[in-house]
Formats: sequence, structure tokens, C-alpha cells
Amino acid sequence: MNNYLNFLKEFQKAVLAAKRNIEEINLIAVSKKKSIKEIQDVCNLGQRSFGENQLQEIEKKWSELKKNNTNLSLHFLGTIQSNKIKSIFENCDYIHTVDRLKIVNLIKNFENSTGLKRKYFIQVNTGNESQKSGVNINDAEVFIQNCMDKQLEIHGLMCLPPINELPSKHFNSLRSLAKNFNIKNLSMGMSQDFTEAIRCGSTHIRIGTNIFGARD
Repeated sequence: MNNYLNFLKEFQKAVLAAKRNIEEINLIAVSKKKSIKEIQDVCNLGQRSFGENQLQEIEKKWSELKKNNTNLSLHFLGTIQSNKIKSIFENCDYIHTVDRLKIVNLIKNFENSTGLKRKYFIQVNTGNESQKSGVNINDAEVFIQNCMDKQLEIHGLMCLPPINELPSKHFNSLRSLAKNFNIKNLSMGMSQDFTEAIRCGSTHIRIGTNIFGARD
């Protein structure tokens, strides 16, 4: 897996340039549309955090992968459908895409009935793009406060900047929002913009293509 090893060098270089500590940044290998074997190859090189955005793929691949590898953590990166909450809970350790009060209420009900807890990120639509999931930036403060009032433990905030704008503008906007609520973690940065994300304080970068190559 030369892609993965080459990316680790780029990752280290970006962290050094930003004068950050690599230990405070979680590299999530986004393995959507990749086979168990391809994922296992990356596991064998020491990668422990992975991300998926389709529940069907998670259910197909991850019970076997987790059985065969200790200390793997799986991050859910897709849109949360209310009828899929149970399976997301059972399979995933981190959920990056909380963006509706209906989902918050379902999560709280599920936590209360099972005693299970996961780590949650609120997805913020920093560009207020109509086609994209996430809480509109103008509504984000009220939504975060509502989540906290309902005692949902918010681990961090997440964003996907518009493709035709400078990502740093959106990363800085998310960081400012997080500071207002003393939220420590920022899920931001993908293959094309992870360097800027690290410079802007990202704690979780989500890398697919640079690790696994182009998707089929």
C-alpha cells in the first residue's frame, strides 16, 4: 500500500509546517467502496481509524474487520436516516453528521434505552449550500445549544467546505464556532484540502483517495 505510506509522509510534512503535534490529529482512512482486503492491507500497516458513509457497506464489511483487528474505530460520515440509528449505534464509534433535532432526540432515546454512548460531531453547513447536509451556519449556535440542553455529549464539529471557495475561510469559521462553546474537536479536511485544515486547527482529517486511490 504505497499510497498509504506516501500519504503518511505528506501528513507528517503538513503537521510540521503547521507547527502542530501529530498526536493531536486523528487520521481517518475513508474506506467507502473498498473491499475488506484493501482495508485489511491498510490495517496491517498500523492504521486504526476508518470512515464510511453508507450503512449497507458498514454492515457488510465491518463486523469481520473488527473481529480480526483490535482497537479499530469506525467513524460514520453519511447522512443519518432515522430508521438506521440502531445499526449505526451498533457498528460505529463516532458519528460525524448530527444535523437535525429529530436525530438528536432519537439518539438520546437510544442512549437511554440501551446505556450505549457514542462520540458525536455536529455537521455544520458553513456555506449554507442547499444541496448539502448539515445545520446552516446561521442556525448553528442555536442548534449546538439545543444539543447541549438535551445533554447530548458533543465531541466536535464537522464541515465540508464548498468546492469553489477557499476552504480556509470555512475551516476558520468552524473553529470560531467551536471556541464559542468550548468544543475541542474539529472534523475537517479531506484529500484535497487537509493541509489547510491542519493549519486551521483540524483534529480529525478524513482521507480517502490519497490513501486508497480513486474509487471505482
